[in-house]
Amino acid sequence: QVQLVESGGGLVQPGGSLRLSCAASRSIVSFSAMGWYRQPPGKERELVAIIRSDGSTNFGDSVKGRFTISRDSAKNTVYLQMNSLKVEDTAVYFCNGRNIWNYWGQGTQVTVSS
Repeated sequence: QVQLVESGGGLVQPGGSLRLSCAASRSIVSFSAMGWYRQPPGKERELVAIIRSDGSTNFGDSVKGRFTISRDSAKNTVYLQMNSLKVEDTAVYFCNGRNIWNYWGQGTQVTVSS
């Protein structure tokens, strides 16, 4: 059973930054892709960013230019650096790992508010 554990969420003011971490219970090289999704209050889950095994990345349109995704294979961890945060970035952020199965973390709350 694979476990993905997110951390780093919290309350931040608009314009601020946060870095989320997703620690996997096994080597992240076993995943074809890892990523971050978010679910704003009352809305559906949406893609934030993914990083594939070849290092290529994709971002949701609303976060392009503000968020970056990276990984540290030695630590089995994927990061989401979020800059220039906006109120509309408020959501529960979920880590995802994908191979022939789809794995999800429990989520971490990010609240952007003044």
